[in-house]
Amino acid sequence: MSPYQPLTDAEWPAEIAAMRDGFAGRLNVYRVMAHHPALLRAWQDFRNHVVLGTSLGAERSEVVILRTGVRLHAEYEWAHHVVRGRASGLDDTRIRAMRGAPEALSVQDAVLVRAVDALIDNACLPASQQAELADLVGVTGMFDVIATVGLYRILACLVKSFETPIDADIRAALVANPIG
Repeated sequence: MSPYQPLTDAEWPAEIAAMRDGFAGRLNVYRVMAHHPALLRAWQDFRNHVVLGTSLGAERSEVVILRTGVRLHAEYEWAHHVVRGRASGLDDTRIRAMRGAPEALSVQDAVLVRAVDALIDNACLPASQQAELADLVGVTGMFDVIATVGLYRILACLVKSFETPIDADIRAALVANPIG
């Protein structure tokens, strides 16, 4: 087990005390990131844009995040975003489809999934895919897809490196309603 487990309230660093009652204190991944208070503080604006201010909308954002979690084998992110995906309007069939080939998806989801795959495989979105993605989500949406994949790649590195446990409420939600 990694020595960098989620910090408890008692262990929470004083210099970021105000963050504990916000997004940072709600999830194990951020309680792990709190081992580096300056990083967590810097993370806040980027996270807020990608999670709350994205031009993609909730469903498309969840499609991008779920596919990123699958491709990076980040079980923590997959579990959390199954629950969030359901809350955003994705049904279980659509969520499960993120594990498969783009050809099995709706036309719109396939565009998003191919973009995620290109970014993960090559750290590059070729010009033909840029055009296809911009047609679907606009230029700002294309940038938001790239930013979302980047943010969740970093989170995948953190949760996998430090063996971050899936939060209890997420685990309970998936036990009560498994994805299959």
